[in-house]
Amino acid sequence: MLLTIDVGNTHTVLGLFDGDDIVEHWRISTDARRTADELAVLLQGLMGMHPLLGDELGDGIDGIAICATVPSVLHELREVTRRYYGDVPAVLVEPGVKTGVPILTDNPKEVGADRIINAVAAVDLYGGPAVVVDFGTATTFDAVSARGEYVGGVIAPGIEISVEALGVRGAQLRKIEVARPRSVIGKNTVEAMQSGIIYGFAGQVDGVVNRMARELADDPDDVTVIATGGLAPMVLGESSVIDEHEPWLTLVGLRLVYERNASRL
Repeated sequence: MLLTIDVGNTHTVLGLFDGDDIVEHWRISTDARRTADELAVLLQGLMGMHPLLGDELGDGIDGIAICATVPSVLHELREVTRRYYGDVPAVLVEPGVKTGVPILTDNPKEVGADRIINAVAAVDLYGGPAVVVDFGTATTFDAVSARGEYVGGVIAPGIEISVEALGVRGAQLRKIEVARPRSVIGKNTVEAMQSGIIYGFAGQVDGVVNRMARELADDPDDVTVIATGGLAPMVLGESSVIDEHEPWLTLVGLRLVYERNASRL
């Protein structure tokens, strides 16, 4: 079994692979204050419930792959692998790790590990050219060329950030549940805010992706658009450009990177 861990700014997603198949997954909050010991207890609690794994921490785990956008959490997870999974091969995605995807940006080291991992999975599953739209704390748009190169992207405020900002900065507004309203024209403040978020972000996705596609390919229709991230389902039905929804795209990419580096471990 391969344990994959994707640490985002808001949530951490864990996946358990049996070969190429993801057989279990969990989503927990990302807390930069958690120590390695606390993380180990949390992992034991989650994986102890799975019938394919043993009762002891590490039983049934043959490999670990980790990427993180929060450096302090990556540091603690590094300690978890050392202290609690010492005999298990582990790949932590950072500069020097083989991904198979050339990074054609001004400073490749500043590109988030999760964005590179998403590109790895997109190339493997769909080839290029492609655009990955990841709905997380930020909404990121990552471009992959026809030759499978990561060529850059776009970063915009995420859905939850926007909802919180409206609630904080609007004198008569408040934080709301992100849900599809009855109609585009809201009949009350909550529905008006929901409409602005859902249809506003769908319009943003369509506009940004169409512009990216024109730069990526002579025929924009050749570009495959892949949506991922925890908030993607909120926009899927309203965007006209999304071709595929891959909720575990980052975890799949982690599996691929682990396999490409396994011989070095």
